[in-house]
Order: sequence, then C-alpha cells, then structure tokens
Amino acid sequence: MNVILLDNVENLGKIGDLVKVKPGYGRNYLLPQGKAALATPGNIKEIEARRAELEKAAAEELANAKSRAAVIEGTELVIPANAGSEGKLFGSVGPIDIAEAFGKVQIEVERSEVRMPDGPIHAVGEFDIGVHLHPEVDATVKLRVVAAD
Repeated sequence: MNVILLDNVENLGKIGDLVKVKPGYGRNYLLPQGKAALATPGNIKEIEARRAELEKAAAEELANAKSRAAVIEGTELVIPANAGSEGKLFGSVGPIDIAEAFGKVQIEVERSEVRMPDGPIHAVGEFDIGVHLHPEVDATVKLRVVAAD
C-alpha cells in the first residue's frame, strides 16, 4: 500500500514522503490518525500544493515540544508510596502515577509520553525517567520514590 505522509512519522519518513507500508498499518493506524493519505494522483497534487502549510504546522509542533521540554528538563518529582522496611514497594509506580505527579507541579504531561524502558518501579530510590514529547524531542526527569509515612 502506497501512502503520502501528512506528518513526520518516526522510523518511516517526513511530511510529503511517498512510502510503501503494509496494508494493515496504513489502514488501521496511519489513515485514521490523519498521518497519511492514500497515494492517488489527485492526492499527490493536493499534498504538493499544501506541503508548505503542513511543514509550517510541523515546525510549530516541534517548537511547542521544545518549549515544553525546556520546562520539564531538570524537574525533580517526588512520589510517596507504601513501602516495606527493606525499601520494596507494595505495588508499583507506573506512568499514570508519574503523569499525576507532573499534574501536582502544574506541568501537563500525558501518560503516553512517559517512557519507562525498565518497566514500573518496584523499589524506593532515585530514577531517571524519559518524557517523549515529539519524535525529535525527549526530556529527562529525576524521580524520587520515597516511603510514605
């Protein structure tokens, strides 16, 4: 299936690129999300005409992500959690808990933007958490999990 990208897609291409993707990926993800259009001759001409507009929107989105990253970078979050005497948590700290902790310090972060490559946290301590704001913009946050009183 050939599609024209309407947005920058990680590991696939940039705005206006003509790419070949598997039919399921195109039909179930790219087309419904508005990230691509079918590569028909009419669509190709239309996309070429709108290319400057699409690139401007993408540049604004990138600038917005960079400004959010500047606010987020260097932030230290503290999450109190129930823990045993050995420092193991009763439960875990996951992306939802981290997104709520950002909300408490008036920083808007979606749970889907939180990156935890090692999975949920199960112990008290300090951790570096990634926040993926844009395909080209990532931020790192210090997270301290402390035992709740």
